[in-house]
Amino acid sequence: MTPRVQREELERSILSAHACLASRSRGRQRPEEECDIRTCFQRDTDRIVYSKAFRRLKHKTQVFLQPEGDHYRTRMTHTLEVSRIARTIARALSLNEDLTEAIALGHDLGHTPFGHAGERLLSSIMPGGFAHYQQSLRVVDRLEKEGEGLNLTWEVRNGIVCHTKGQQAATLEGQVVRLADQIAYINHDIEDALRGGIIYPMDIPLATSKVLGFTHGERINALVLDVITASRDQRSICQSPEVGEAMAALREFMFESVYTNPLAKGEEGKAQEMLRRLFEYYQKNPDELPADFQEIRLEEGVDRAVCDYIAGMTDPFAIEQFTKLFIPMAWTVK
Repeated sequence: MTPRVQREELERSILSAHACLASRSRGRQRPEEECDIRTCFQRDTDRIVYSKAFRRLKHKTQVFLQPEGDHYRTRMTHTLEVSRIARTIARALSLNEDLTEAIALGHDLGHTPFGHAGERLLSSIMPGGFAHYQQSLRVVDRLEKEGEGLNLTWEVRNGIVCHTKGQQAATLEGQVVRLADQIAYINHDIEDALRGGIIYPMDIPLATSKVLGFTHGERINALVLDVITASRDQRSICQSPEVGEAMAALREFMFESVYTNPLAKGEEGKAQEMLRRLFEYYQKNPDELPADFQEIRLEEGVDRAVCDYIAGMTDPFAIEQFTKLFIPMAWTVK
C-alpha cells in the first residue's frame, strides 16, 4: 500500500462524513497519473507554493502601500494567516486539512499590485470588469507554467473562485476558507492600523470588544471558536448571530476608519493613475508585452493580455516599469 493510499484510507476513517475526501475528488481538467506519496490535494498545495504567482505575493500590498517598517502585512503574510486559521477550524471539525490548505494558499494568487486599489482600477477599465477571485482561478488555470496552468483539482479551483463573493463553495472546506479570510484580514488590518497610528485602541467600538475581546489574540480566538461551535452540525460553515453581528460591526468600523481613511489611503490615487497609464501604454504597444503574454494577445485580445500582465505585477515591479516608461532618466557622458 503506497503512502497516498494509506493517507486516503486514514481520511476515510478519521474525517467527518461531511468532509471532502481526496479519494472522491471530482478530478482535474486534464487527467493525470496519481502520485504514490501525496494525495491529490497535497499535490495541489505543493503546486501552489512552488508557483511564481505565490512567490510574488510577498511584494504585493495588503492594505498599506509600501509602509516603512518590517512588520506590516503583505499579501503573502495575509495568505499564510488565512491558511493557519482555516486549518485550525478544519481540524476541529474533522474536515480535510489538505484541501483547506490548498484553497487558502491559492485564494489570492490573482490579486493586483497595490491591493484593492489596483483591483478597482482594473475593474473600471477592463471590458467586462475584473475581480481578483476570478483572476486567481485564471492564474492557476491559464497563466502559470508558461500557459499550461497548474491543473488543480475541481474542489480547490471551486474554493478559490468562491472565497469572497457570490455563491458559496461546494465543499465545507471552501466555506471554511471564506470565513477564515474575513477573520484574518479584519484582525490583522486592525493590528497594522494600530501600529501605523491610523486608529487607537479606544477607537474600537466597545460593544464589539465586549463580544470578541480587546486584543488581537482574544478576537481571533473568539471568532475561530465561534465558527467551530456554530458549525458543529456541519450543514454549513457559519457563525452565531451574536458573533456574526459583532464581526460585521467591526468590519464596518474598519471601512469607516481605515479602508477609506485619507491618512491610510492618500497615495492610492497615484497608484491607480500609474496602473492606468501602464494599461494604456501596453494597449498601444502590445509588441512590448513579454513573450508569455503574446499567445494570450493572439487568442483572447490585447486587453486581456495587458490585464493579465498588470494584475500579476508586484508593487515594486509596477513602479519600476512606470519609471522606465514615463520618468526621464538622467543623461550621463560616457
